[in-house]
Amino acid sequence: MNKKIIEMIAIERIEILINNALREINDNEKLSQSYANMALKIAMRVRIRMPYSIRQLFCRKCKEFIVPGVNSRVRTGRTKVKCIRITCMKCNHVYRKLISI
Repeated sequence: MNKKIIEMIAIERIEILINNALREINDNEKLSQSYANMALKIAMRVRIRMPYSIRQLFCRKCKEFIVPGVNSRVRTGRTKVKCIRITCMKCNHVYRKLISI
């Protein structure tokens, strides 16, 4: 098969798995984690980069699937530099995203 077709199929399946993981996060967190891990494995197998909106749902340190308000905390910074602080509740890793005004 053509590489572009394989990449399109992989991205489509990754999006389906992430949507299922987001739907299941409140009811069954273990199932949600397995969906997210399958999506990561598909991306690694096909060697594609996940879209930014999906990539930000994974902790950078422990690689767990995190959803704001469920298993991660999101706070806005109080300094002159506007930023968002995201804390993973599993490994307590904090990372910041700058907000451009």
